[in-house]
Amino acid sequence: MDQLIEKIKQYKEEIDAAVIDGAASLEEYRIKFLGTKGILKNLFGEMKSVANENKKEFGQILNDFKQHAEAKYEQFKELTSANGDSAASSLDLTLPGDVIPVGSHHPISIVRNEIVSIFQRLGFAIAEGPEIEDDMHNFTALNLPENHPARDMQDTFYISQNPDWLLRTHTSSVQVREMEKGKLPIRIICPGRVYRNETISARAHCFFQQVEGLYIDENVSFADLKQTLYFFVQEMFGKNVKVRFRPSYFPFTEPSAEMDISCLICGGKGCNVCKHTGWVEILGCGMVHPKVLENCGIDSNKYTGFAFGMGIERITMLKYQIKDLRLFSENDVRFLKQFTSAT
Repeated sequence: MDQLIEKIKQYKEEIDAAVIDGAASLEEYRIKFLGTKGILKNLFGEMKSVANENKKEFGQILNDFKQHAEAKYEQFKELTSANGDSAASSLDLTLPGDVIPVGSHHPISIVRNEIVSIFQRLGFAIAEGPEIEDDMHNFTALNLPENHPARDMQDTFYISQNPDWLLRTHTSSVQVREMEKGKLPIRIICPGRVYRNETISARAHCFFQQVEGLYIDENVSFADLKQTLYFFVQEMFGKNVKVRFRPSYFPFTEPSAEMDISCLICGGKGCNVCKHTGWVEILGCGMVHPKVLENCGIDSNKYTGFAFGMGIERITMLKYQIKDLRLFSENDVRFLKQFTSAT
């Protein structure tokens, strides 16, 4: 019993010397002395080893120690609470809040929204479709039957074969789905992500954003296509930009053309982006091939239409004079912060 009394005396001295400077140290004190596995609990467990004639005396000493430990805990608790209140009351609630950093839209999103806005002013609606597409909608319906050599230009990522499912190579598949609905006339643009097995470089990537357009009605001509694209270019790049059309080939349009504009980075003098020609190709276009119309259940003798497609990254590079396409997908905050004022 004498040893236990000596222990209690030492514990009292430890309590009296304790320094509580916050909620964390207060909790440590509670666990050590008053917790379910604390010192006080262990001392009560020692009662069974005390002789019967000494139990009353020891019980009184132990009870005094308990009251002392609990009283000190309440005292420390009030002191900690008072310090916390004084700290809170020192806050000046009239001060302005912390400045929240202003984010920005991704440059691709900025340009995509601008492209959509321009064509919406011409009466084009937005149409979207799945990024995982079947062979029929991605190739066959667009006059690209199996083993057609033009498929090599769009070597892509197949998910399964027999039946063939793949990551779409263009948003033309959305045009097919809209034409299959049979609701004419059609005047739509189809923005979205597409995938091709390209070597990644400053000018190409294995995935990119695309916007395609489709207009089908009676008596639609190539002149309608040219005037639509002239309007788009002038609204996007300004009235002074030069435009030229070059004959080209696409299986789903006939006749077909590539449209170039004067290079905005070098002013037409020649640079790496325009391959020192002074011209940059921005889109392909043409009159919808009659076979494509027939594949989608549209009478090609009654209806005609035009289609076009462009990569949003290419338009963005020209608009903001960006020389490396890879910057768009690297998520470098230093690059993205440059477009805060453009949103």
